[in-house]
Amino acid sequence: MYEFTPVGWLKHCVFHPVEGFEDLRWKKQGSMKISMLIVLFLFIAMVVDRQLTGFQFNDSYVKVFNVVPLIVQSVVYFFTWVLGNWAICTLLDGEGTLKKICIYSAYSLVPYIVCTFIAVIFSNVLVQDESIWITAIQYLGIGWSVILMVQAMRAVHQYSFGKTLASIIGTIIAMLLILFLAILLLSLFQQVYVFGYSVYTEIMYRIRG
Repeated sequence: MYEFTPVGWLKHCVFHPVEGFEDLRWKKQGSMKISMLIVLFLFIAMVVDRQLTGFQFNDSYVKVFNVVPLIVQSVVYFFTWVLGNWAICTLLDGEGTLKKICIYSAYSLVPYIVCTFIAVIFSNVLVQDESIWITAIQYLGIGWSVILMVQAMRAVHQYSFGKTLASIIGTIIAMLLILFLAILLLSLFQQVYVFGYSVYTEIMYRIRG
């Protein structure tokens, strides 16, 4: 077993995922503060990717900036993943707690975040004919993070590889259900607000009349 600083444990997991997450579990390491910082950088990476990607490679309309979709695609999706994974793996006798799932999942996102920043830098230097390099960097970040996520979930829940994949599929389904229910609730609250405001307006109109 190794002894690292909190940042050292993060590097150990990123570059040695098989033994890194297992060591992290047995040593009961992992920083919630670093995890939240990673989630913040995930959001920043998405903002930077949308706004600062070179004009040759950017399909977004950067003059109109709406932060809400980016928060949903980063912060909301992340915590929905954590909640969905915890719910599914509780049913499948997983050993991971909500805190550990959050930490391990955040650590797994580091390659994707780093490669996103690198791709944005390259997009402002390379020309259209060299776009293969930007695509390669993006796929490297996604692939590396997927590998880390699979190993992280296997380690935190002590599952076999097959059960890990099954739990990930179940987590994605759970995420869709959670987001669907959240949209329904928001729609319901909106309708209740509109109804309440209409009643209030009508009452005030009659009082003044």
